[in-house]
Amino acid sequence: MIHIKDRQKDTFKNLKDIFKYSNVMQTPKIEKVIISAGIGSIKDKAKIKVIQDRIAKITGQKEAARAAKKSIATFKTREGDILGYQITLRGQRMYDFLDRLIHIAIPRTRDFRGLDEKGIDEMGNFTMGVKEHTIFPETSDEDLKNVFGFAITFVTSAKNKEEAKAFLNNLGFPFKKDDK
Repeated sequence: MIHIKDRQKDTFKNLKDIFKYSNVMQTPKIEKVIISAGIGSIKDKAKIKVIQDRIAKITGQKEAARAAKKSIATFKTREGDILGYQITLRGQRMYDFLDRLIHIAIPRTRDFRGLDEKGIDEMGNFTMGVKEHTIFPETSDEDLKNVFGFAITFVTSAKNKEEAKAFLNNLGFPFKKDDK
């Protein structure tokens, strides 16, 4: 198993001919990983505590609460209500999380056929959703009634969508293959 940090070091030699890089500093890198889980209309404090606990176990870092910026009557939210939790990973924790995600968690996903490259935006960032948090081995599978999903955003320094796709492919992200 090759670690993500080691693959990132090989990015320059793998992509320099494609994108005409003349300097190692021109190659993209992952700047941070943002994990966010919404709690929606959950009012049960025990379920909210489970979400906080599990997301902290998965990432190895304490979550930060995200409050509503303004009141919206349609969604029955008031300004200041907690709508979800977010964690930003950088440095070694980020690389450890990426290794666990790509090599352990994603292969455990049911009916996995690859990540959708539509998740890459024009700024070069990639966002994916995890439907069940139980794909991570840190969470116990004994409480299947409290399954929740969350979003993961990989913020890269890539300049555009094509550069980000080539960079993430180089890192080992399992994108869907075109069957044309």
